[in-house]
Amino acid sequence: MKIIIHGGFFSESNTNQETKVAKQEALKRIAKSSFKYLEKHSALETVVYAVSQLEDDPLFNAGLGSQIQSDGVIRMSAALMDGETQKMSGVINIEKVKNPIQVAERLMPTEDRILGEAGAIQFARKNGFEEYSTETPERRGEYEAKMRSSKSSTVGCVAFDSNGKLAVATSTGGKGFEVPGRISDSATVAGNYANSFCGVSLTGVGEDIVSNATAAKIVTRVTDGMSLKQAFDKTFAELKPYDGFAGAIAIDKEGNIYHQDSHPSMVFASYDGESFDVFE
Repeated sequence: MKIIIHGGFFSESNTNQETKVAKQEALKRIAKSSFKYLEKHSALETVVYAVSQLEDDPLFNAGLGSQIQSDGVIRMSAALMDGETQKMSGVINIEKVKNPIQVAERLMPTEDRILGEAGAIQFARKNGFEEYSTETPERRGEYEAKMRSSKSSTVGCVAFDSNGKLAVATSTGGKGFEVPGRISDSATVAGNYANSFCGVSLTGVGEDIVSNATAAKIVTRVTDGMSLKQAFDKTFAELKPYDGFAGAIAIDKEGNIYHQDSHPSMVFASYDGESFDVFE
């Protein structure tokens, strides 16, 4: 059993040491609790559990503490993929729900598994997800002062369970101050993809990640026989011509864990029941 999570790029938020330490400790805590959960649950259940915790922590840009768009509204996206069944479900630009990843989970058994905007909100309300504001005073202050960062951020989890099954979940609060209707990579196969060979979750600039089809490329290359390192190296090399900004975490069918970023500063933590690997 293995688990790895990411909390986006550290430079997306405050760069002070106190915030850095807080993010490191939060990632370690969530990775450890999610591994414990994985011991009695499937990979699919676990990635939802882990990403829900990341959404609930205002240190990260997903769920609570999501970025505010140019019209003053928070819109979030999240996706879930089961490596065994190859089913993917997700919500795009959903508003006023606490945990977008849980709405994505509820969509998994339905026929129409990826919903956007009004359709996603209506589905959430019909399925018992109450209206909830994910705005924080810090995000409102950033919005009002037009303190826009040039880098976006996301959270994600890849899990490998005791039955050898893989699953991945990704959630984002957007890049902040974007045009309403903008689609991020998080609820697409460019940012969130898994099959029985590999699972990958991305963070970074959505447009760069979509242009490179990053998650799908990595998974396809591992499926075709490349090692995780080879698949990452080739795929990240293809970001270089346009200075693509991306970070990725992955686990393959052998339980190997890998992570890489094009502009080093992605925060992540992995845990195998005995030891951590964490961004320092």
